[in-house]
Amino acid sequence: MSDDGFIRVAKVGEIPPGAVKVVRIDEQDVAVFNVAGAFYAIDDVCTHDGGPLAEGTLEGPIVECPRHGAKFDVRNGAVMAMPATVPVPTYAVRIENGEIQVGWS
Repeated sequence: MSDDGFIRVAKVGEIPPGAVKVVRIDEQDVAVFNVAGAFYAIDDVCTHDGGPLAEGTLEGPIVECPRHGAKFDVRNGAVMAMPATVPVPTYAVRIENGEIQVGWS
């Protein structure tokens, strides 16, 4: 971890546009998505029933949980479709020297 709380999780080339990579940070699975060249990080857990969001379908910035179809905006965690009603936690992401880093405290 860097002095400012960011953790290196991947190189930019490891997650192509439209793809996701799950990383484990302090016992938490975090899904890092590449949406048209911009990177976003969210908990890899649906707030409806705990499904793995990284295993869902990504269309633009919207990921659909593979279990019951809840949808979330990976840019801000907002619920876009029920049955979920609680937003998914998000994390700051930055790119430094070709590395994707996630803010973690």
